[in-house]
Parts: sequence; structure tokens; C-alpha cells
Amino acid sequence: MDTHIGSVNGAASNQTVGCPASAPGCPMASTPAQPAATLSAGEASLGRHLARRLVQVGVNDVFAVPGDFNLTLLDHLIAEPGLRLVGCCNELNAGYAADGYARARGVGACAVTFTVGGLSVLNAIAGAYSENLPVICIAGGPNSNDYGTNRILHHTIGLPDFSQELRCFQTVTCHQAVVNNLDDAHEQIDTAIATALRESKPVYLSISCNLPGLPHPTFSRDPVPFFLTPRTSNKMGLEAAVEATVEFLNKAVKPVLVAGPKLRVAKAGKAFVDMVDASGYAYAVMPSAKGLVPETHPHFIGTYWGAVSTAFCAEIVESADAYLFAGPIFNDYSSVGYSFLLKKEKAIIVQPERVIVGNGPAFGCVMMKEFLSELAKRVNKNTTAYENYKRIFVPEGQPLESEPNEPLRVNVLFKHVQKMLTGDSAVIAETGDSWFNCQKLKLPEGCG
Repeated sequence: MDTHIGSVNGAASNQTVGCPASAPGCPMASTPAQPAATLSAGEASLGRHLARRLVQVGVNDVFAVPGDFNLTLLDHLIAEPGLRLVGCCNELNAGYAADGYARARGVGACAVTFTVGGLSVLNAIAGAYSENLPVICIAGGPNSNDYGTNRILHHTIGLPDFSQELRCFQTVTCHQAVVNNLDDAHEQIDTAIATALRESKPVYLSISCNLPGLPHPTFSRDPVPFFLTPRTSNKMGLEAAVEATVEFLNKAVKPVLVAGPKLRVAKAGKAFVDMVDASGYAYAVMPSAKGLVPETHPHFIGTYWGAVSTAFCAEIVESADAYLFAGPIFNDYSSVGYSFLLKKEKAIIVQPERVIVGNGPAFGCVMMKEFLSELAKRVNKNTTAYENYKRIFVPEGQPLESEPNEPLRVNVLFKHVQKMLTGDSAVIAETGDSWFNCQKLKLPEGCG
């Protein structure tokens, strides 16, 4: 399993999704598709189709907890040469592993059993939804012959209603599919996977336990790699948004840039850095965007987090007369209880598909990646904010060496953590002391 984490411009982007060109065994976008091989009746099964489709979109590891409703499906996933089944201690582990995999690889998948497994993984899937991560949650479902029989099954809450799991997932996934009929199984599987990639959100896919090994004519050929139509900006809207933003920024004396967590879903990390290079602006990150853009760039000034920002960062951001936030989430945590000293009339808010300039105007159907790329071509260079930062910046002191038998201090601990980090590292910061102290870490290039 590839454990490298860091790039915000991953394979499953909203510009080209479906079968990432970087996925093992997947043809490049410019390579003519080879004729799909015709399969024997025994091979033309739902389970094989799902396994091949997962590999095509970039999933090479599925995190699973076996149960009697998903055992046959797991057999088909194991039989796929391009897939590795990773057994987990419990469903919540599997869900969070798939979440991390989606951050690293662009898309992740987990497989659980009916209801007791589905409800156990629910919290992780809700987290993936809040973080805009395409996670394919596959649940083994009841035998297709049990639907409508008014029977009570094990793994349920004692009612002859099999929809409890589905109803729970409806609020934390962007698409749900219950596959209990082979006639439309091909369409349902492909639609669910495509929706996860297109929306960059988790999906729920329930597959009746008796169906994975059954042949059907719709699975008689290897699935043809599919590419979804890239999302592009409305050209008039893009031009109008760029023009309004250029006018706003070019008349500012000391503008700054701030990277937000939605840079990931917009796949706009490189475009953001290009904007930094073209503009010469100082730039900061919001706390939940740390690791999404390089911290080794000379114009990086730290984490902007209101009153608890890294040293000298808040002074530069809040004293700016224009600040462009790319992909921000302003909640109580990221804004320190809504205590930001920011003014709406000075802010440009760039979301994955929308731009708002000051108190208005606003522009819809404008893709962040395209917008930042076009903006970089037209904005005037202005290094005033960065020069102000250099003028007030004082390097941090090093913590004193610990005396023998002295209790370990947090600042000494994180000094050692800092020395351990390389470009191949990934930092997972838990809320609390870890979160606050990890904001002070200087991440090497490539460290997420």
C-alpha cells in the first residue's frame, strides 16, 4: 500500500475522474481503449465487475471486516489480482482507514456486513462526508429473496424492515444504492462509484449476499474504464470573476492569501502556489488546511487561526487591506469561537465552484482551480505584506535541554517530533495538545 500523503492534486480530481491515469493497470487518458475481453459465463459476475471497477478508479486496498452477509463478495475481491483485502479489527477502523486512503490516493473503499457492520462504520463515513472525501462504503445486504417476505433477520433491530441501515446512510453520503436485482446491478454500481468521484463525497452501496457470484449478461465483458466529463467554469462567469478580483486586489496596498481545507476537493493546491509565485503575496494556511500547500516556500508565514495563530501571522493577515481565502471553512473551531478580526468587505472568498468579492458581487459556476490559474496571469506583483512580515518576524527560540530525570516537557517532545519529519512522513494530529502543537511544526516538502 502506498502510504505517501501530501498532494492535494490527487488522481481522482474533479477535472478528470473515473479511471485515474496514475492507477496501476489503468490506460492513460490519451491511450485508445483496448477492446474489452469477453468473459466466460462463470466469470461474468457482479463480484468480479465491482472488483475490477475499484481497481480502475485507483483503489488497490479495500479495508474490510468479514461477516456472513459479505463473505461471498469478499471472496471475489480477494480473487482480483489488483486488489488487496486489508482485514481490520472493527468497522470503525476500516472506515477511518478508507478515509485516510482517500486523502492519500484520491479515493478509498471499505467493506462491512449488514446493519451491525454498517452502523458501526457510520461515524467514519460521516467524517469523510464532512471532509469531502470519496469513500465507497460497500455493505453486504440480505439475500434478495428475503425482501418482501415479512421475515425477521439476524443483524436487524428485530423488525422485518431492512431499510434501517440505508436510512442512516442517507444523511452522510451523497448517493445510496441497494443492489438486490442483477438486471440493474451494473448500472447501480457504476453510478455509485462515479457519483463518489464526481461529488468527492462518500457513497453507500449495499449488495445482496447471494448476488456476487451469479453470472449475468451485463457483466459479460471487462468493464470499460470510464471518464466523467470534466467540470469546467462558465467562461463568462470566470472572466467576470477574474476581472472583479483583479480590480479588487490590484488597488490593495498589502494583500495576502490564505489556504483553506477545501483546496483538497478543488484539487487546486498547485494553482494556489502558482498564484503565490505570480503575486508575491504572503500566504498562510487555516489550521485544517495545514499540509495541503508547501510550507517551504519563502512567502509562507504560518497558520492563521485568529488569536492562537502562529507567531506574527495574525498581525499580517488581519492588518491586510485585502485577503483572498481559497476554500475556507469558517466554523467555531477554525475561527476560535467566531473571534476572527476580519472584515467581509476586505475578503475574497473562493470556494470550489463559487467566488464572492467583498460584500458583492458573487459569481457561480467558477471552478477554483481555473480561477486561481487565470488570476495568476493578471494580478500585479505586490510583496508589501511579506516584507512587513519579515520586518516584524523574530525566529523562535529552542527549548532548553532537559535536565536528567526532569519530567518530559511538551515543547521538548515536539522538538524531537520535528527532527523526525521527512518528505515521506504524514502527521496525524488528534484534537487537544497534539493539534495545537502540530500547528507549530514546520512540515518538509511532501509531508502531509
